[in-house]
Amino acid sequence: MSTTTRRVASRPGAVGLLSASHPGPAAAVTTIAALLAVAAGLRPLPAVVVTLAVLTGHLTIGWANDLADAARDRAVGRTDKPLVTGRTTTGAVTAALAVAAVACVALSFAAGWRSGLVHLGLGIAWGHAYDLGLKATRFSWLPYALAFGTLPAVVTLAADAPAWPPWWTTAAGAALGVGAHVVNALPDLADDARTGVRGLPHRLGERASRPLAAGLLVAASLLAALGPAGAPAAWVWGALVVVVALAVVALTGRGRAPFRAAMAIALVDVVLLVAGS
Repeated sequence: MSTTTRRVASRPGAVGLLSASHPGPAAAVTTIAALLAVAAGLRPLPAVVVTLAVLTGHLTIGWANDLADAARDRAVGRTDKPLVTGRTTTGAVTAALAVAAVACVALSFAAGWRSGLVHLGLGIAWGHAYDLGLKATRFSWLPYALAFGTLPAVVTLAADAPAWPPWWTTAAGAALGVGAHVVNALPDLADDARTGVRGLPHRLGERASRPLAAGLLVAASLLAALGPAGAPAAWVWGALVVVVALAVVALTGRGRAPFRAAMAIALVDVVLLVAGS
């Protein structure tokens, strides 16, 4: 690659800014919120509003994460991080974060004050607490448990008749969130240790973290499948077989494969939740 080509490739732009938002997890969680809105029977406008609230909230968390981790990412040479490679700038990320934050607050309360308080207070606020330091403590799992566990409530509290969801949806979401946290941390354990980040997966170590994550992901699926009243349909058992296969990937895979498997399990769980509703 020529010098000119390298300069063009590293020039700040919209793609780098989007990449700094952690678009994969944001898209997955937003899809989950949209499907939960369908399951809850929300009218089209409230469904769109609550889905956009979730999207903008997770964009703020992603951008804040890259801003907070920029120095550590440079120290360990993270070439997948746009702020490290120059594909975006601190100013651009900060501006995008501010716009998304304003939109998130407005959309959250437009979905209803109950939904807004739960979303901002138990989801987004704890996500930023994770970015700002909780990720380096033994309580690194807590923001994930709260954010994923309360996501069904963010949706059902935006309905015409606001209500808390069944307990098993909250439990399934919390188990899924903590499982996703553990598998997401696995590829970066060594780099994190070099920069002083010691969350729960780091303290447990990879050997203990992998089976913990797989167990939590399967538990989330079992809650989503068996929580609703009545006997599960035949296809539900087939879905659980798929979940077990994905959990094996989460248990034995390398790189980002375990996290992708966790996100796939999340989508299967949402299908189970929609069917259960």
